[in-house]
Amino acid sequence: MRFLPTDIPDVVLIEPQVFGDERGFFMETYQQEKFAAAGITASFVQDNHSGSRQGILRGLHYQIRQPQGKLVRVVVGAVWDVAVDLRRGSPTFGRWVATELSAENRRQLWIPPGFAHGFYVLSPWAEVIYKVTDYYAPQWDRTLRWDDPTVGIAWPLLNGQPPILSAKDAQGRWWDEAEKFDGFR
Repeated sequence: MRFLPTDIPDVVLIEPQVFGDERGFFMETYQQEKFAAAGITASFVQDNHSGSRQGILRGLHYQIRQPQGKLVRVVVGAVWDVAVDLRRGSPTFGRWVATELSAENRRQLWIPPGFAHGFYVLSPWAEVIYKVTDYYAPQWDRTLRWDDPTVGIAWPLLNGQPPILSAKDAQGRWWDEAEKFDGFR
């Protein structure tokens, strides 16, 4: 595995080593010792799997208490995956980083606790699998608006059409109103 820093060093792009032949392929998606050697020592408590059609935008989600680190990968299709730093005191507070994750490129993205996370579906259908470091706590669930001009995410919207949002995501909070994380370490 290769662990590649992004423009926000705490968010890490992971490229697996893929072994393939005429039968198919094999790759490790998680190996505790390799992740620890790369500085990712999180313990995972839950795996999630979601499927979405093209044009769907999910996010930008975070839990203000019981924050979740996420290890995200795509097993069908392709998404534009985004992380926004909500950690006050962080040198990258308020900045975002994004990358395309796809079944074809087999990359993963590590997003530590303290970030809002979301993705936009580029392919006709996509399935996203992600490990999390804490359990879902609906009472602490928050959403940052996907289109907040202060954050300024450059979403690659297909044909310039607005994304399809859930009712919850359509009511996300603007940057100035959104709860942030204190005590960056």
